[in-house]
Amino acid sequence: MRLPGRASSGRNSPELTVFYTGIWAANRLQVAMRVDQFDFVLPEERIALRPASPRDSARLLVVNAQGMISHRIVRDLPDLLSCGDRLVLNDTKVIAARLRGARVGRGQSPAKIEILLHKRLSANAYRAFARPARKLAEGDQLLLGRSLVARVRHRFDAGEIEVQFELSGVELNRGIAEQGEVPLPPYIVGKRSTDERDRIDYQTTFARHEGSVAAPTAGLHFTPELLHHLSERGIENETVTLHVGAGTFLPVTTADTSAHKMHAEWASIDSDTAARLGAARAAGGRIVAVGTTSLRTLEIASSVGGHILPYAGETDIFITPGYEFKAVDVLMTNFHLPRSTLFMLVSAFCGLEVMRSAYSEAIKERYRFYSYGDACLLFRPRP
Repeated sequence: MRLPGRASSGRNSPELTVFYTGIWAANRLQVAMRVDQFDFVLPEERIALRPASPRDSARLLVVNAQGMISHRIVRDLPDLLSCGDRLVLNDTKVIAARLRGARVGRGQSPAKIEILLHKRLSANAYRAFARPARKLAEGDQLLLGRSLVARVRHRFDAGEIEVQFELSGVELNRGIAEQGEVPLPPYIVGKRSTDERDRIDYQTTFARHEGSVAAPTAGLHFTPELLHHLSERGIENETVTLHVGAGTFLPVTTADTSAHKMHAEWASIDSDTAARLGAARAAGGRIVAVGTTSLRTLEIASSVGGHILPYAGETDIFITPGYEFKAVDVLMTNFHLPRSTLFMLVSAFCGLEVMRSAYSEAIKERYRFYSYGDACLLFRPRP
């Protein structure tokens, strides 16, 4: 695994030297594991096609620090945390990243094409996944949505392309928002079409910064009322940003974890947020990551001593059992796919056997799984 991108400030400072040495040392503790150890059987009817309504009525499976399981709902969160704890939310905003259209020109009849934008390269260029990519060549012109014109600049492996649009900047943003579709995961769009409800449902109430092709789904359970009740109990929240990218949709195809390569995603935490979280922890509060994206941002921004530092850059951090957590004490997250990098992450957080047991209990008790499903609250075992 390569080292993560450097923070934008203090490139050669002693503090950041400790930071990168610490990240490398902690990641070296991870061991290669067979991917099939993270497999489990999930009945298809347990996959949620719509979210709970209201959002905070979703069920919440709680795994305490001793691995004991209890059953609550998300609205109970103020009673499950303590005064002084700090929630960390990912304020990324999902863009309408799926565009349908056609390859035009070449003196041939148009060929239907669908692309999923996943990484912005400039004011008018994106990397994207194309389907079917075999119909495309460098230089091809695409007509996407009703009127978005783009050209294929490069083709990469695994159906990935680079496209350059005729529109740029704010005009391109507006065109994508109006003509694109909400990029629901394959396990939902394979069963139903997206609709106008998804434009609201698949966005957190605190989304601010556009750039994700998938929602930070644990955050979907929060309402303004729930955040208010948490604040009344002395449980405040902070925000970080991680733009969820292509890795969310890609399966792990290798036989063991050491051979899997994560796609890089852009993450940031500012200096004021880092300082407030550090002060809360020093006062005895716990850091509660809402979602695996918030957790990954905090971990990439933390030194080996657990100090949370400002950070802005790309990260391909891949957390598997053996990883030494530095910043996060509690994790709220949805239920994840078998063999996925996210199930590997929660197994690192609580232990593989604990999580296999928790997922078995969730299936037995008919919890709803994946992006629109229920949630779990995981307390990391104390050393």
